Amino acid sequence: MGTDKLDILAFGAHADDVEIGMGGTIAMYAAKGRKIGICDLTHAELSSNGTVEIRQKEAAEAAGILGVSIRESLGFPDRGLLLKDEYIRKAAEVIRRYRPEFVFAPYACDRHPDHGNCSRIVEEALFSAGIRKYDTGGSHKQHKARQMFYYMINGFHNPHFMLDTSVYIEKKKEALNAYKSQFMSGEGSVDTPLVNGYIETVMARERMFGQTAGVMYAEGFMSKEPLLVHNLLGDE
Repeated sequence: MGTDKLDILAFGAHADDVEIGMGGTIAMYAAKGRKIGICDLTHAELSSNGTVEIRQKEAAEAAGILGVSIRESLGFPDRGLLLKDEYIRKAAEVIRRYRPEFVFAPYACDRHPDHGNCSRIVEEALFSAGIRKYDTGGSHKQHKARQMFYYMINGFHNPHFMLDTSVYIEKKKEALNAYKSQFMSGEGSVDTPLVNGYIETVMARERMFGQTAGVMYAEGFMSKEPLLVHNLLGDE
């Protein structure tokens, strides 16, 4: 585990969550020289396909494709992401260690309970990380990120804002394709929604977001706080 300060720290319940929701955004800012980190809360040990070892290799490959600086897993139990003090403290220590400007987590309105629970754990952790006397069990000082945003995994929701990821859509697709055990049907694999055109569904959503915004592809995000527009007319 490093101690480098990050511009963006994105949390996911499982490896591939972050790539599904904001792989294009990560690739874009990494290409601009920004430092991006991913923290997976679990090892996804209950996945229908693949093993923990296979998924870790795939996650490392995907991170390399996107230009991620740091990736780690906290090893919380898959399907056991309860709002526990232990989990909040460990996630808060990650935030304090990397001191991100922006924190991302899954949008809670999702068919998979782990995604919503991940979001709630990170919300609690982010708030607690900024409290000086809050004890995470680590040695890093309090930190308050500038803002927290939410990315979408499953489903389609009207975003509060979008980022143009047209130039980086192929990078996102390449990163998702690194998860062969999850998105590609093979000998002995279990038939799940993920191996039946899931990546194509994600690409279609991003294409629809892009069309709405007047670009080819875009990723949509949610915010619980109002977004301030500094200069509506673009004047100096």
